[in-house]
Amino acid sequence: MSAQIISGKEVSAKVREGLKKDVEQMKIQDPNFKPGLVVLQVGDRDDSNLYISMKLKAAAEIGINATHMRLPKTATEEEVLHSITEVNENSSIHGLIVQLPLDSIHKMDTEKVTNAVAPEKDVDGLTSINAGKLSRGDLGDCFIPCTPNGCMELIRQTGVSVAGKKAVVVGRSKIVGAPMHDLLLWNNATVTTCHSKTTDLPGEVGRADILVVGIGKAEMVKGEWIKKGAVVIDCGINHVPDETKASGKRVVGDVHYASAKEQAGFITPVPGGVGPMTVAMLMANTVLSAKRFLDSHQPGKWNITYTKLNLQKPVPSDIVISRSCVPKPIDGLAREVGLLSDEVELYGKTKAKVQLSIIKRLQAQPDGKYVVVTGITPTPLGEGKSTTTIGLVQALGAQMKLNVFACVRQPSQGPTFGIKGGAAGGGYSQVIPMEEFNLHLTGDIHAITASNNLVSAAIDARMFHESTQTDKALYNRLVPLIGGQRKFCPIQINRLRKLGIEKTDPSTLTEEEITRFARLDIEPSSITWHRVLDTNDRFLRKITIGQSPTEKGFTREAQFDITVASEIMAVLALTSSMEDMRQRLAKMVVATSRGGAPVTTEDLGVSGALTVLMKDAIKPNLMQTLEGTPVFVHAGPFANIAHGNSSILADKIALKLVGPEGFVVTEKFFNIKCRYSGLRPHVVVLVATVRALKMHGGGPTVTAGMPLPKEYIEENLELLEKGCSNMRKQIENAQHFGVPVVVAVNAFKADTELELDLVCSMAKAAGAFDAVRCSHWAEGGAGAVALGQAVQRASEAPSKFKFLYDLELPIADKIRIIAQKIYGADDIELLPEAQHKVELYTKQGFSNLPICMAKTHLSLSHEADKKGVPSGFILPIRDIRASVGSGFLFPLVGTMPTIPGLPTRPCFYDIDLDPETEQVNGLF
Repeated sequence: MSAQIISGKEVSAKVREGLKKDVEQMKIQDPNFKPGLVVLQVGDRDDSNLYISMKLKAAAEIGINATHMRLPKTATEEEVLHSITEVNENSSIHGLIVQLPLDSIHKMDTEKVTNAVAPEKDVDGLTSINAGKLSRGDLGDCFIPCTPNGCMELIRQTGVSVAGKKAVVVGRSKIVGAPMHDLLLWNNATVTTCHSKTTDLPGEVGRADILVVGIGKAEMVKGEWIKKGAVVIDCGINHVPDETKASGKRVVGDVHYASAKEQAGFITPVPGGVGPMTVAMLMANTVLSAKRFLDSHQPGKWNITYTKLNLQKPVPSDIVISRSCVPKPIDGLAREVGLLSDEVELYGKTKAKVQLSIIKRLQAQPDGKYVVVTGITPTPLGEGKSTTTIGLVQALGAQMKLNVFACVRQPSQGPTFGIKGGAAGGGYSQVIPMEEFNLHLTGDIHAITASNNLVSAAIDARMFHESTQTDKALYNRLVPLIGGQRKFCPIQINRLRKLGIEKTDPSTLTEEEITRFARLDIEPSSITWHRVLDTNDRFLRKITIGQSPTEKGFTREAQFDITVASEIMAVLALTSSMEDMRQRLAKMVVATSRGGAPVTTEDLGVSGALTVLMKDAIKPNLMQTLEGTPVFVHAGPFANIAHGNSSILADKIALKLVGPEGFVVTEKFFNIKCRYSGLRPHVVVLVATVRALKMHGGGPTVTAGMPLPKEYIEENLELLEKGCSNMRKQIENAQHFGVPVVVAVNAFKADTELELDLVCSMAKAAGAFDAVRCSHWAEGGAGAVALGQAVQRASEAPSKFKFLYDLELPIADKIRIIAQKIYGADDIELLPEAQHKVELYTKQGFSNLPICMAKTHLSLSHEADKKGVPSGFILPIRDIRASVGSGFLFPLVGTMPTIPGLPTRPCFYDIDLDPETEQVNGLF
C-alpha cells in the first residue's frame, strides 16, 4: 500500500490561519501593536529575491509588518553589521532574517554576521546562542530553525508519536541536520545522525521509524532502504535533467520518491512538502517573538529591584548619604520600568533622556493614580516638600512594592552656588547622584538660556536694522536675491498670513504690504522679554545695552532674569508634544508695536530656531532615588512668577508606565497644569511642620543660616495650636478643588510626641482624609510607609476635581476669586499699570488665559511678615504680565527680584573638585 502524502501546503495553510488569528488577538490587546519583520539582503541574486518575495507575501497575509532591507553588492561587512545593529535596537521589529548567501564583492564572515543578530530577534534560529539553547533542550527559550521546526510540525500531523521512536537524520548541516537531531532528541526520540562518513548508510536508514533527509544529493535514499511504515521527511531540493519539461529540468528531493512511497507509511512530496513549511515556521517564529515582546513589555508589569539603605545615626550630610549609595545603572532601571532600549538616550551611567515616541506606544494604556504634594505656608527654611515627595515614592515603591514614579523639577544652578542649596530632597530621601541632579544634568537649562537669549538678540537686532534702513532696503535684506530670485521662507509665509496677505511671490507685494511685512515697529518701552542667566547676579537686575559705538547710539535699559524665569521654561513644563512646543514657542509675545499689536517670536522669524535648540530639552530626564525607585526630572519654572511645576510630558509618560494600580507623585499644579494636561489628581499631600505652624501661631522670625529661637526647639502646644489655622486654611484651599487631602507632618528632631499628635488631630478635624507623621528624612521610605498607606486609601476615595474659576471670566474677576478664596483677601486693587494691562490684554485677545499669581510664598497675603491666616486686607496688583506661549497671565503682587543675588558668603566657598578622583566636594 502506498504511503500517505503529508502535504506541506495544507499544513502550512493551517499554520498561517492560526498565526493570523494570533496577530488579531495581539491587536485587541494593544491596538497600536503590529509584529515587525526585516529581511536583510546583500546583493541582488535572483534566487534570494524569489525566496524573499515569498516571505514578504506570507507576512502580509498574516498581518506582519515586513520590510525588505536591501544593501548593494558593494556593502562592506562593517556596513552590514551596522544595519543589523540598527534593527536590533528598533523595538518595532521583532524578527530579523539575514538572507544567505551574502552576495557582496567584499569578503564576509557569514558566522560573524548571523551571530550579530540579537538572539531574541533571530527568527531563523541561526545564532550560536539559539543553537546552544536548542542543543541543551531549552526549547521554550530559543528560536528553532525554520526547516527543522516545519519538519516536526509535519511529523505531528501524521499522528505518530515521536517519543521512544528510532529516528535517523541524514545530513548534519547547521541549518537542517544538526538542529533536527536536537529537536527529535528533546522530543524523546532515539536519534542517529548519518553523514558522508557513515559506513552502512542503507542499514542505518532501514532502522528508522522516522527518517529526515537533508543531504543535498538528488534521490540518494532509495525506497528499498526504508523501513516499512516509516515516516519519511524529505528536505532536499535538487534539479535533474528532464526533456519533457519546458525548462529542461525538474525538481526532486534527496529521497527516490517513487520507490520510497511504496515502503513508507507517510512521506512528504518534493515540491509541496517541507518547502511551504519553512516559510510558515519563519512566520510562526516572528509571531512568537512578537508575543514574547508584548508579554514582557506590558505597561505596569515591572520587574524592579530596590536598593537597601544603610541608615546611620546621627544622619550624615546629604552628600555623604548620596555617595554612600551606589546607583543602579540607568539603562537597567529603564528596562525595569518598561522602557525600551530605543526609547532611552543614555547620558552616562546615572541619567538618561526618554524619547517622546513612548507616548504613542502606550497611548491605549490606562493611567495610574496621580498625587500632588504641596505645603502649608513655609518658613524661609522650607518645610520639606521635595524630601516628602521622594520619601513618599520610596515608601510606595521600595517598602510597599507598588509601581511609583516621582516627577520633580530641575533646580537652578543659581541657588546651588548661592544660598539655598539644591532641590534633590534630603537625608535618606534623595534623588541621586545629587551632584548630577543639582548641576548641569543633561543641559536643559543651558538650552533654555541659549534659546531665550537668541530671542533677545533678535529683538534688539531687528529694532536696530529697522531704525537704520528704508522699507525697501529692509525688505530686500529680509527676502534676499538667491540665484536671481527672491523667495519667502516658511516662517515668513506664516507672517504674511497673520497680516492677511495671501501672497507667496515676493515681487507681487504692494509698497503698503512691504511696509507692514518688513516693519515690526516695536515700542522699546513695551519689551517684556529679558535676557537670562542661570547664575545669581544682582548687578544684572537693571543694565544699559547698546553702548558700543557700532550700535550708533541705540541704547536702552534692560534687565536679566534667572534662566528658570524664562517663559521658555514655562513652555517646556506645559507642552504636550514637539508640535505643541513649536506652536507655543511661536506664540510667545515679546513686545507691543507702536500700533498696539502684540509682537511674537514668529514675527521675529526665530520660533523655528528655538524649536531646534529645544528639541532635546523636551525629553524628560530619568534618574533614581536612594532606594532605586524611578524619578523623572524635567522643567522647573521660577515659582515666583510662574507655576513652578515639573512637566506635563513627564507626568503623562510616568502615569502610563506605572499602570492603573501605580502612583505618580509630583508637586503643585491645579489651575494651570491640569487645564492643559487634561489630567485629574486623585490625592493632595499637604506637608506641614511643627516649626512652621509655631511661626504661624506668632513665633519669632526664622532666618536662614541663623539658630532657631527656643520657641521652635521646646514644646509649646499653645503656640502650635494657634498656628494650625494656616494648615486649616490650606486644607480648605485644597478642598475647593474637590480632592481628598492627606496631611504629612514632617517630623524634626526637636518635635515632641504631644506636638505631633496635636497637628494630626487638628488636621483631621479640619477635614483632612488622614494626617500622619513622617520620618523619611532620617529613615528613608520606611519612615513614610504610614503616609504611603494613607495616600493609597485616599486614592480610592471619590475625587471630584473642579477648577477654581471659569476661563471666560474677565481678568480682574479671575484674580479676585483667587485672592478671596485662596488668600482670604477682602478684595483686590488694580494699580494703574495693572489696569492698563487688563485693557491691553483684553484688546489683544488674551483675557481667557488662566492666572498665575506672582507673590511672596511666605504669607497668604502680599506681606511676607503676616503669618497665620491674615484677614481684612486688600490685595494690591502692581502689574500684569503675559506668558502667551506658555498660556497664562501672571499678576505681580508687590515687588520681587527675578534674578537672585549672592549673599556675603555664598555656597561656592565650599565647593571644589578633587583632581585625583574628580569628586565634587562641598556640595551640601
